[in-house]
Amino acid sequence: MLTVKTELLQALRVALEQLAPGSGAKAAFESPKVAAHGDLATTAAMQMAKPLRLNPRQLAEQLRAALLASAAFVEWVDAVDIAGPGFINIKLKPQAKQQVLREVLSQGDRFGSQPSTGKSMMVEFVSANPTGPLHVGHGRQAALGDAICNLFATQGWGVHREFYYNDAGVQIQTLANSTQLRAKGFKPGDDCWPTDPENPASKAFYNGDYIQDIANDFLAKKTVQADDRSFTASGDVDDLQSISNFAVAYLRHEQDKDLQAFNLKFDEYYLESSLYTSGRVDQTVNKLVANGKTYDKDGALWLKSTDYGDDKDRVMRKGDGSYTYFVPDVAYHISKWERGFEKVVNIQGTDHHGTIARVRAGLQAAGVGIPEGYPDYVLHTMVRVVKGGEEVKISKRAGSYVTLRDLIEWTSKDAVRFFLLSRKPDTEYTFDVDLAVTKNNDNPVYYVQYAHARICSVLLSWGGDRTALRDVDLSPLQSPQALALMLLLAKYPEMLSAAAADFAPHDVTFYLRELAACYHSYYDAERILVDDEPVKLARLALVAATAQVLHNGLAVLGVDAPSKM
Repeated sequence: MLTVKTELLQALRVALEQLAPGSGAKAAFESPKVAAHGDLATTAAMQMAKPLRLNPRQLAEQLRAALLASAAFVEWVDAVDIAGPGFINIKLKPQAKQQVLREVLSQGDRFGSQPSTGKSMMVEFVSANPTGPLHVGHGRQAALGDAICNLFATQGWGVHREFYYNDAGVQIQTLANSTQLRAKGFKPGDDCWPTDPENPASKAFYNGDYIQDIANDFLAKKTVQADDRSFTASGDVDDLQSISNFAVAYLRHEQDKDLQAFNLKFDEYYLESSLYTSGRVDQTVNKLVANGKTYDKDGALWLKSTDYGDDKDRVMRKGDGSYTYFVPDVAYHISKWERGFEKVVNIQGTDHHGTIARVRAGLQAAGVGIPEGYPDYVLHTMVRVVKGGEEVKISKRAGSYVTLRDLIEWTSKDAVRFFLLSRKPDTEYTFDVDLAVTKNNDNPVYYVQYAHARICSVLLSWGGDRTALRDVDLSPLQSPQALALMLLLAKYPEMLSAAAADFAPHDVTFYLRELAACYHSYYDAERILVDDEPVKLARLALVAATAQVLHNGLAVLGVDAPSKM
């Protein structure tokens, strides 16, 4: 049907040009708000009427006549009706809708994907500091980032997944101190353990059981291997640097295990410390100073960020000579641009909202050719976890929060991914553990996966060659349920394109739930394995195509499409 729609769109473009030269660009279809009105609609006549000083209804009549005279509309369209002030509704012939099955079955896993654009982009996400296990907020980032990568891959982009983390600073020092105390035999609650509520540093000490695990392995002089590093502990409780290096490597390894359980792998781990050791931070500051975008005030160096839409200028270098946290961010994004990523998406929590304006201001002020609006941001809220009707706030593993691995162990990788993607990123979400493990239609991931497994069961019972279904006679597919299912299958590629453009993987979850419901309605209306061979083969082609699209959509989300449940 995609080919059919392309032919109809070209016919519309030609007809518009005939009515008013230069108006072919207004050729576009949309879905009628009421399904009974048709399968496609266009408002082109209403858009053109005012500049042409014509009655939109009369112009719609002229456009209708031109469309009905075109070869494409003669072949594929059953009726063209005018509604209201000039809406044009188009009803397709059954054979037009049937064409999508051939496209799905011939393209397989590639159905819905666009050819390569030759462009490359980076998505930076998770980016957790190596100071503890990944929490459910990181899980939401992981699901969002990976799905957005997959969405853009379907649109022909070359996608690079990057994890950025702070491997130095106060948090790492606190991690080392916490581990050292545990290694010396102390624990939270002991007199020596920092507990002063007036001292911010003391509140940052890490109390989870995982700190004792790190200390035990450090004392045992173990070696830990992470994706980006390896380190062997000295076992010396007074060697704070060794403790720090070991703890960071240990937690990077633990985070790797979390990500592996989530079936997620990054292309690169980028260290904040490298921005300093490579001189990138100093180079960035020097660029800003040389460009006249800074000034000195009260012993600090300020960026003129108000020149670029920020609500106030920002301190870059404090009186003690240290940089504020957005300065390395600017240097980091210049690195992204210089590495050839013309599009960059950052997945971060809503608490990072304030950094957007100052980072973009710094990039513009640097004058290195980066376009305005670079990078894009997708901000997400945190996640509440409910189990047994009550909110779960702590984990034995982490000590103060529910970890991503807890959530996966309580439910499954598929449930966590699907659930965390089922709402817009910036909306509050409550993860219901009990719902995620139920095996009924109330569980959305089960509902979608069951539709796929149900089709696989039918195809297995048939036992024939699925590739032969590409060429069967599809004319028996005339029922309302079959036609509705085919029309929905045809919407998959456009849905993917729109979801990528809007950074909206939740649209994929909505579509898959709708497709599963449409399939279940069809299954209840028509028996598939009937005695009539042509009818059976046509229906098998329909359900096989549906399984393929379910599989493709679930793959975008990083969710499995099981053949049995």
